[in-house]
Amino acid sequence: MSNSKAHQQLSDEELIARYRKSHDNNWLGVLLQRYTLLLFGVAMKYLKDKTAAEDAVQQIFLKALTQLPEGEILNFKGWLYVLMRNHCLQIFRNNNYKTSGDDLHQLITHEDLEGQIWKEITLDQMELALKELNTEQQQTINLFYFESKSYQQIMGITGYNFMQVKSFIQNGKRNLKLILEKRLNQHL
Repeated sequence: MSNSKAHQQLSDEELIARYRKSHDNNWLGVLLQRYTLLLFGVAMKYLKDKTAAEDAVQQIFLKALTQLPEGEILNFKGWLYVLMRNHCLQIFRNNNYKTSGDDLHQLITHEDLEGQIWKEITLDQMELALKELNTEQQQTINLFYFESKSYQQIMGITGYNFMQVKSFIQNGKRNLKLILEKRLNQHL
């Protein structure tokens, strides 16, 4: 396989599929190369040492090659990010790093950024999970949570009675939780 521009245009999912089909590490290499800078940036934020960050990136590449989950990875970038973060935190624990107040503040600021990334990942997962609900649950969940409509407004829009709206929302929430938990367990 050559590392041409055409291969760079493939989506993360396509590259993973080709890797799984052929077991050719070059496909995964193209994918990992795509996120080298992200991984290096995360490692630098945590480790604050260029050599240690470069080593961490190499270790994550190796982990990705040897520990790629069997199931579908819906957000490869997010999965890699979490893998790097956990790797860096493990380095901290193993080396018993002592953090100054400034380092702690920077780590907390980075945790805020990480929270934002997780929020985006969660919203992506929520959007996919919503599609698995039945039509009534999708519609009422969207109207109630994403469009901030009241039960009364939902009844007017959909023609459902109060008990139906309440039931669709409650069952939809429960089903969303089950779908999201199932997806999370598949990726752990």
